[in-house]
Amino acid sequence: MVVGIPRSFFYYKYHVLIESFFNELNIKYIVSDNSNINILNDGISLAPSESCISLKLFLGHVKSICNKCDYLFIPRLECIRKSEKMCTNFYLLPDLVRNLFDKEILKFNVNLNKKISFKSAFIELGIFLGYSYSKSSIAYKNALEKYNSSNNSLLLDRINTINSNNKKILIVGHSYNIRDDLIGIPITSILEKNGFSIVYADICDIDKDNDLSSLVYFSYNKDLLKVIDKYKEYVDGIILISAFPCGPDSIVNELIIRSIKDIPLISLIIDEENSITGITTRLESFIDIVNKEASYEE
Repeated sequence: MVVGIPRSFFYYKYHVLIESFFNELNIKYIVSDNSNINILNDGISLAPSESCISLKLFLGHVKSICNKCDYLFIPRLECIRKSEKMCTNFYLLPDLVRNLFDKEILKFNVNLNKKISFKSAFIELGIFLGYSYSKSSIAYKNALEKYNSSNNSLLLDRINTINSNNKKILIVGHSYNIRDDLIGIPITSILEKNGFSIVYADICDIDKDNDLSSLVYFSYNKDLLKVIDKYKEYVDGIILISAFPCGPDSIVNELIIRSIKDIPLISLIIDEENSITGITTRLESFIDIVNKEASYEE
């Protein structure tokens, strides 16, 4: 038995938890390759035209592994914190894939408003795959420890970057965008080549809402607003990276742009028509502004 995991959407945030759980139970799995133009083109041919580039990439990733596995792991993440919501894409994914591909999808639903947690979803998954409640529960516990340890390492890296003397840019966006090889990596690579250290905002270490985060109920966007509020004074500039036409991002980015006035900020909205040349031109202008601001402060 082989489980296929698309390298998109939920993957970048939860891959340590998912892969560790399967490893604990000795379940064989494969992960699709890093995003590339062929995967994107396949996704474009499958997705509704109004879909964001992230969803198009996701479907391309599914297609790339569909014939190489027995099951697809595509969770339905509707509510990961009480009284909050995920983007609708996160809870339509299993239905969309089921209508496009002839492949069985492992049941995995998370909705804390209905008291269905990650723990219960993983245990139910383990039982479905033939393991006892006890063994599935232990596998989840061990996987969660590795996941928390991985997140703590990322947070430590962030603190070390913040405390360095390098010029720093806060990259604000969802993990599946800013850490994707076609969407976010080209942007961060340009910044690093120009001597900037990257502070990623996709791991949240703040529980309490601030004035902006209390205005929205999309979990990932709330987290980004919290991180911006905490770290904006430690960086030299902020870059918002979004996939066109993301509804939650379009609202939240406007809130950010209107509220932050004392630091260079640019919003980059990516779709399949974007060229790296156009992105590079905008980044070069942004870098010039950041460098000038830094020289004024000196």
